[in-house]
Amino acid sequence: MAASPHGLCEFIDASPSPFHVCAHAAQRLVAAGFTELAETDAWPASGRYFTVRAGSLVAWRSDDSGPVTPFRIVGGHTDSPNLRVKQYPDRVVAGWQVVALQPYGGAWLNSWLDRDLGISGRLAVRVGNRVEHRVVCVDDPILRVPQLAIHLSDDRKGVSPDPQRHVNAVWGLGERPGSFLGFVAERAGVAEADVLGFDLMTHDTNPSAVTGVDDEFVSAPRLDNQVTCYAGLEAFLAAGDSDHLPVLALFDHEEVGSTSDHGAQSELLPTVLERITLAAGGSREDYLRRMAGSMVASGDMAHATHPNYPERHEPSHQIAVNAGPVLKVQPNLRYATDGRTAAAFALACEQAGVPLQRYEHRADLPCGSTIGPMTSARTGIPTVDVGAAQLAMHSAREFMGARDVAAYSAALQAFLSPA
Repeated sequence: MAASPHGLCEFIDASPSPFHVCAHAAQRLVAAGFTELAETDAWPASGRYFTVRAGSLVAWRSDDSGPVTPFRIVGGHTDSPNLRVKQYPDRVVAGWQVVALQPYGGAWLNSWLDRDLGISGRLAVRVGNRVEHRVVCVDDPILRVPQLAIHLSDDRKGVSPDPQRHVNAVWGLGERPGSFLGFVAERAGVAEADVLGFDLMTHDTNPSAVTGVDDEFVSAPRLDNQVTCYAGLEAFLAAGDSDHLPVLALFDHEEVGSTSDHGAQSELLPTVLERITLAAGGSREDYLRRMAGSMVASGDMAHATHPNYPERHEPSHQIAVNAGPVLKVQPNLRYATDGRTAAAFALACEQAGVPLQRYEHRADLPCGSTIGPMTSARTGIPTVDVGAAQLAMHSAREFMGARDVAAYSAALQAFLSPA
């Protein structure tokens, strides 16, 4: 099906954690005829496949065109800033039962206050002498980080939350029996004693929505970067035949630097690409030739010009919502785009029939980064950084143009299967 704002909302609401992103994407891929491969399996020469490593997923279509056919890759990330559960979460403070949390990534902490929060992630569970991983989601409003009353602040302007002291969540009163982990384990249908490890995080339980007087906007959590996960998946599934092999690579841990066994700085993508080549009967020489002819579109969200803070943006690079995908350029390589990769994405937008916007960050403000520079350096593949425009990046709830969902996905689809 074509990408749409309502489809994006459904995807986000079904994906409160990186593990859910991968599980939901896997369901879509299986329904489209793809087969999941374990990394410990021997991989077939051709077909439709994907592999999942924790919160990361790589999917590809291979055929009989030979082991040197170049790749076209759309990359994104599955994680978003949030509040995560500490290893010993249970505390009682002033009669309140609270869960100890800490920020993950560059979470805009004030935006997490006074929201109804659920809990999601995965549990590592003992099953006999083995450990199994169980994806878990409690989508009920069980947690809340209450704001300090304005009457108790020093200057009646509010407070900046201390990440150690001020982001713990209330979930009951002191007389409530049992532990928080025990509650989550019970909801997952396992015994607390069998939970040997966990990766648990909070999420806003308010559903995503298409908003605005003319349904022009999307209001949702985790737009950064589940928009790319959704738009990239739809583009990958719809990509037509071309002289390139399409690949979708979604990585966890971008928000904290990607230095994990399944982040963009890991061996995951180069290993998968080499194994695709070897399975097709190619050699190491074929793999290197194939990589030299390939290209990556690193998809992440882009800053729309804020109507209340226009002075915080580069004056000659105003970015609008519902005005098409955004090409991101930064000369100090916070983005990986150069002239040759910019041209390739510009051609993809022309092929898709969508407008293209070009973004540069103010030179006097620090610029964020993406998986683009590290993917390019790790693989040696030329890379372009692109995205869709949004406001409120890294807030608990973000905001974008509804028409940009389809336009962004169309551009990514054209990039995967260039004319």
